Amino acid sequence: MTPYKPKVKAPDPQLIANTSTILRQNNITTVCEESACPNRTECYAARTATFMILGDTCTRACRFCSVKTGKGAPPDPDEPRRIVNALRELGLAYVVITSVDRDDLEDLGAGQFVAVTQALKEALPHVKVELLTPDFKANKELLSRIVACGADKLAHNEETVRRLSPAVRPQSDYDRSLEVLRYYASHFINGKVKSSLMVGLGESQEELEETMIEIRKTGVEELTIGQYLQPSPHHMPVVRYYDAAFFTMIKEKAYRIGFNAVASAPLVRSSYHANRLS
Repeated sequence: MTPYKPKVKAPDPQLIANTSTILRQNNITTVCEESACPNRTECYAARTATFMILGDTCTRACRFCSVKTGKGAPPDPDEPRRIVNALRELGLAYVVITSVDRDDLEDLGAGQFVAVTQALKEALPHVKVELLTPDFKANKELLSRIVACGADKLAHNEETVRRLSPAVRPQSDYDRSLEVLRYYASHFINGKVKSSLMVGLGESQEELEETMIEIRKTGVEELTIGQYLQPSPHHMPVVRYYDAAFFTMIKEKAYRIGFNAVASAPLVRSSYHANRLS
Protein backbone atom coordinates (compact mmCIF):
# COMPACT_ATOMS: atom_id res chain seq x y z
CA MET A 1 0.00 0.00 0.00
CA THR A 2 1.40 3.37 -1.00
CA PRO A 3 1.55 5.70 2.00
CA TYR A 4 -0.40 8.92 1.94
CA LYS A 5 2.20 11.63 2.35
CA PRO A 6 0.80 14.95 3.57
CA LYS A 7 2.93 18.00 2.96
CA VAL A 8 4.62 19.63 5.92
CA LYS A 9 6.54 22.85 6.18
CA ALA A 10 10.28 22.33 5.93
CA PRO A 11 11.90 22.53 9.38
CA ASP A 12 13.70 25.75 10.26
CA PRO A 13 17.26 24.43 10.70
CA GLN A 14 18.35 27.32 12.91
CA LEU A 15 15.37 27.00 15.24
CA ILE A 16 15.85 23.22 15.47
CA ALA A 17 19.60 23.63 16.11
CA ASN A 18 19.16 26.26 18.81
CA THR A 19 16.44 24.29 20.56
CA SER A 20 18.37 21.04 20.34
CA THR A 21 21.45 22.69 21.84
CA ILE A 22 19.53 23.97 24.86
CA LEU A 23 17.87 20.59 25.38
CA ARG A 24 21.20 18.77 25.12
CA GLN A 25 22.95 21.14 27.51
CA ASN A 26 20.23 20.53 30.09
CA ASN A 27 20.14 16.77 29.43
CA ILE A 28 16.45 16.92 28.54
CA THR A 29 14.60 14.27 26.54
CA THR A 30 11.69 15.44 24.39
CA VAL A 31 9.23 13.45 22.34
CA CYS A 32 9.71 16.11 19.66
CA GLU A 33 13.41 15.29 19.20
CA GLU A 34 13.34 11.55 19.92
CA SER A 35 10.72 10.91 17.25
CA ALA A 36 12.01 13.63 14.86
CA CYS A 37 8.42 14.86 14.83
CA PRO A 38 7.58 16.70 11.60
CA ASN A 39 5.57 19.23 13.62
CA ARG A 40 8.36 20.24 15.98
CA THR A 41 9.37 23.46 14.23
CA GLU A 42 5.74 24.60 14.24
CA CYS A 43 5.47 23.79 17.95
CA TYR A 44 8.80 25.41 18.85
CA ALA A 45 7.77 28.55 16.96
CA ALA A 46 4.52 28.56 18.96
CA ARG A 47 6.63 28.33 22.15
CA THR A 48 5.48 24.85 23.15
CA ALA A 49 7.14 21.43 23.40
CA THR A 50 6.68 17.97 24.90
CA PHE A 51 9.22 16.86 27.49
CA MET A 52 9.64 13.19 28.44
CA ILE A 53 10.59 12.53 32.06
CA LEU A 54 11.72 9.36 33.87
CA GLY A 55 14.19 8.33 31.20
CA ASP A 56 13.88 6.80 27.75
CA THR A 57 13.24 3.16 28.70
CA CYS A 58 9.69 1.85 29.09
CA THR A 59 8.60 -1.17 31.11
CA ARG A 60 5.87 -1.94 28.58
CA ALA A 61 6.17 -2.98 24.95
CA CYS A 62 3.34 -1.41 22.99
CA ARG A 63 3.45 -2.55 19.38
CA PHE A 64 3.01 0.94 17.93
CA CYS A 65 5.77 2.65 19.90
CA SER A 66 9.48 2.90 19.12
CA VAL A 67 10.62 3.62 22.70
CA LYS A 68 12.95 0.89 23.96
CA THR A 69 11.73 -1.58 26.57
CA GLY A 70 13.46 -2.58 29.80
CA LYS A 71 14.06 -1.40 33.34
CA GLY A 72 14.85 2.28 33.60
CA ALA A 73 17.15 4.19 35.93
CA PRO A 74 15.83 5.54 39.23
CA PRO A 75 14.05 8.93 39.00
CA ASP A 76 16.57 11.78 38.86
CA PRO A 77 15.94 14.25 41.70
CA ASP A 78 17.66 16.95 39.62
CA GLU A 79 15.31 16.50 36.67
CA PRO A 80 12.76 19.14 37.81
CA ARG A 81 15.52 21.77 38.07
CA ARG A 82 16.90 20.92 34.63
CA ILE A 83 13.45 21.14 33.05
CA VAL A 84 12.82 24.52 34.66
CA ASN A 85 16.17 25.76 33.36
CA ALA A 86 15.49 24.49 29.83
CA LEU A 87 12.05 26.11 29.73
CA ARG A 88 13.49 29.39 30.98
CA GLU A 89 16.17 29.36 28.26
CA LEU A 90 13.74 28.36 25.53
CA GLY A 91 11.15 30.92 26.59
CA LEU A 92 8.32 28.43 26.27
CA ALA A 93 4.82 29.44 27.28
CA TYR A 94 3.24 25.96 27.22
CA VAL A 95 4.81 22.60 28.02
CA VAL A 96 3.51 19.05 27.89
CA ILE A 97 5.13 16.68 30.37
CA THR A 98 4.88 13.00 29.52
CA SER A 99 6.81 9.85 30.36
CA VAL A 100 7.49 6.25 29.58
CA ASP A 101 5.60 3.67 31.66
CA ARG A 102 7.51 2.90 34.86
CA ASP A 103 5.77 -0.14 36.32
CA ASP A 104 9.06 -0.95 38.07
CA LEU A 105 8.69 2.01 40.46
CA GLU A 106 6.69 1.84 43.67
CA ASP A 107 4.67 4.92 42.73
CA LEU A 108 4.75 4.06 38.99
CA GLY A 109 6.41 7.43 38.35
CA ALA A 110 3.60 9.64 39.70
CA GLY A 111 5.90 11.36 42.18
CA GLN A 112 8.17 12.65 39.42
CA PHE A 113 5.21 14.17 37.58
CA VAL A 114 4.26 15.97 40.79
CA ALA A 115 7.82 17.14 41.47
CA VAL A 116 8.30 18.51 37.94
CA THR A 117 4.92 20.26 37.90
CA GLN A 118 5.43 21.90 41.29
CA ALA A 119 8.94 23.03 40.35
CA LEU A 120 7.63 24.60 37.13
CA LYS A 121 4.75 26.35 38.86
CA GLU A 122 7.01 27.76 41.54
CA ALA A 123 9.74 28.99 39.18
CA LEU A 124 7.71 29.86 36.08
CA PRO A 125 4.11 30.47 37.16
CA HIS A 126 3.22 31.97 33.76
CA VAL A 127 3.97 28.69 31.94
CA LYS A 128 0.97 26.44 31.31
CA VAL A 129 1.62 22.79 32.17
CA GLU A 130 -0.17 19.85 30.57
CA LEU A 131 0.46 16.34 31.90
CA LEU A 132 0.14 13.42 29.47
CA THR A 133 0.32 10.51 31.87
CA PRO A 134 0.52 6.73 31.82
CA ASP A 135 -2.42 4.87 33.35
CA PHE A 136 -0.69 4.34 36.74
CA LYS A 137 -2.68 1.06 36.71
CA ALA A 138 -5.73 3.21 37.59
CA ASN A 139 -4.49 3.46 41.17
CA LYS A 140 -6.76 6.12 42.62
CA GLU A 141 -4.26 7.25 45.23
CA LEU A 142 -1.72 7.98 42.49
CA LEU A 143 -4.32 9.56 40.21
CA SER A 144 -5.40 11.84 43.07
CA ARG A 145 -1.81 13.07 43.43
CA ILE A 146 -1.74 13.96 39.73
CA VAL A 147 -5.07 15.77 39.95
CA ALA A 148 -3.89 17.85 42.92
CA CYS A 149 -0.36 18.73 41.73
CA GLY A 150 -1.21 22.05 40.05
CA ALA A 151 -1.22 21.16 36.34
CA ASP A 152 -3.39 23.19 33.95
CA LYS A 153 -4.56 20.20 31.87
CA LEU A 154 -4.49 16.41 32.19
CA ALA A 155 -4.34 13.88 29.38
CA HIS A 156 -4.20 10.13 28.93
CA ASN A 157 -4.35 8.39 25.56
CA GLU A 158 -6.87 5.69 24.72
CA GLU A 159 -4.82 5.11 21.54
CA THR A 160 -7.09 2.67 19.65
CA VAL A 161 -10.45 0.91 19.54
CA ARG A 162 -11.52 -1.82 21.95
CA ARG A 163 -11.06 -4.77 19.56
CA LEU A 164 -7.48 -3.82 18.64
CA SER A 165 -6.31 -2.66 22.05
CA PRO A 166 -5.04 -6.07 23.34
CA ALA A 167 -2.79 -6.46 20.28
CA VAL A 168 -1.67 -2.84 20.11
CA ARG A 169 -1.15 -2.33 23.88
CA PRO A 170 -0.77 -5.83 25.36
CA GLN A 171 0.28 -4.62 28.83
CA SER A 172 -2.34 -1.89 29.01
CA ASP A 173 -6.11 -2.15 29.04
CA TYR A 174 -8.87 -0.36 27.15
CA ASP A 175 -11.26 -0.15 30.09
CA ARG A 176 -8.50 0.81 32.51
CA SER A 177 -7.67 3.79 30.33
CA LEU A 178 -11.34 4.78 30.34
CA GLU A 179 -11.28 4.50 34.14
CA VAL A 180 -8.29 6.85 34.31
CA LEU A 181 -9.99 9.36 32.03
CA ARG A 182 -13.19 9.12 34.07
CA TYR A 183 -11.28 9.78 37.31
CA TYR A 184 -9.45 12.75 35.81
CA ALA A 185 -12.63 14.26 34.34
CA SER A 186 -14.65 13.87 37.54
CA HIS A 187 -11.97 15.14 39.95
CA PHE A 188 -9.99 17.69 37.93
CA ILE A 189 -12.65 20.36 38.23
CA ASN A 190 -10.44 23.38 37.50
CA GLY A 191 -9.01 22.14 34.20
CA LYS A 192 -9.75 20.16 31.06
CA VAL A 193 -8.99 16.54 30.20
CA LYS A 194 -7.83 15.27 26.81
CA SER A 195 -7.33 11.92 25.08
CA SER A 196 -5.92 10.80 21.76
CA LEU A 197 -6.54 8.14 19.11
CA MET A 198 -4.49 6.70 16.26
CA VAL A 199 -6.16 5.48 13.07
CA GLY A 200 -4.93 3.15 10.37
CA LEU A 201 -4.46 0.03 12.51
CA GLY A 202 -7.45 -1.80 11.06
CA GLU A 203 -10.33 -0.17 12.92
CA SER A 204 -13.67 0.37 11.22
CA GLN A 205 -15.31 3.77 11.20
CA GLU A 206 -18.09 2.34 13.37
CA GLU A 207 -15.55 1.15 15.95
CA LEU A 208 -13.82 4.51 15.90
CA GLU A 209 -17.08 6.34 16.51
CA GLU A 210 -18.00 3.92 19.33
CA THR A 211 -14.64 4.60 20.95
CA MET A 212 -15.11 8.35 20.68
CA ILE A 213 -18.53 8.00 22.32
CA GLU A 214 -17.04 5.96 25.18
CA ILE A 215 -14.28 8.51 25.71
CA ARG A 216 -16.76 11.39 25.72
CA LYS A 217 -18.95 9.58 28.25
CA THR A 218 -16.06 9.67 30.74
CA GLY A 219 -16.28 13.47 30.71
CA VAL A 220 -13.27 14.10 28.46
CA GLU A 221 -13.70 17.36 26.53
CA GLU A 222 -10.76 17.36 24.12
CA LEU A 223 -9.60 14.82 21.53
CA THR A 224 -6.80 14.47 19.01
CA ILE A 225 -6.86 12.02 16.09
CA GLY A 226 -3.91 11.21 13.83
CA GLN A 227 -2.61 8.68 11.33
CA TYR A 228 -0.57 5.79 12.74
CA LEU A 229 2.82 5.47 11.04
CA GLN A 230 4.81 2.27 11.50
CA PRO A 231 8.13 3.07 13.26
CA SER A 232 9.90 -0.07 11.98
CA PRO A 233 9.15 -3.43 10.32
CA HIS A 234 8.92 -4.94 13.81
CA HIS A 235 5.94 -2.81 14.81
CA MET A 236 2.25 -3.07 13.97
CA PRO A 237 1.73 -2.63 10.22
CA VAL A 238 -0.34 0.18 8.79
CA VAL A 239 -3.57 -1.32 7.48
CA ARG A 240 -4.87 1.87 5.93
CA TYR A 241 -3.67 5.39 5.17
CA TYR A 242 -6.52 7.87 5.43
CA ASP A 243 -6.72 11.02 3.34
CA ALA A 244 -7.32 14.53 4.62
CA ALA A 245 -11.03 14.32 3.85
CA PHE A 246 -11.45 11.45 6.32
CA PHE A 247 -9.87 13.48 9.12
CA THR A 248 -12.17 16.40 8.41
CA MET A 249 -15.17 14.07 8.46
CA ILE A 250 -14.18 12.33 11.71
CA LYS A 251 -13.46 15.69 13.32
CA GLU A 252 -17.01 16.80 12.54
CA LYS A 253 -18.29 13.51 13.99
CA ALA A 254 -16.32 14.13 17.18
CA TYR A 255 -17.86 17.56 17.59
CA ARG A 256 -21.34 16.09 17.08
CA ILE A 257 -20.57 13.48 19.75
CA GLY A 258 -19.95 16.36 22.12
CA PHE A 259 -16.23 17.13 22.31
CA ASN A 260 -15.46 20.81 22.82
CA ALA A 261 -12.07 20.84 21.08
CA VAL A 262 -10.76 18.45 18.40
CA ALA A 263 -7.51 18.29 16.41
CA SER A 264 -7.75 15.80 13.54
CA ALA A 265 -5.31 15.47 10.63
CA PRO A 266 -2.82 12.92 9.31
CA LEU A 267 0.17 14.30 11.22
CA VAL A 268 -1.70 15.24 14.41
CA ARG A 269 -0.16 13.70 17.51
CA SER A 270 -1.44 13.73 21.08
CA SER A 271 0.33 16.98 21.96
CA TYR A 272 -0.16 18.75 18.63
CA HIS A 273 -1.41 22.35 19.12
CA ALA A 274 -1.75 21.55 22.81
CA ASN A 275 -1.74 25.25 23.62
CA ARG A 276 -4.41 26.07 21.06
CA LEU A 277 -6.84 23.45 22.39
CA SER A 278 -6.83 25.19 25.76
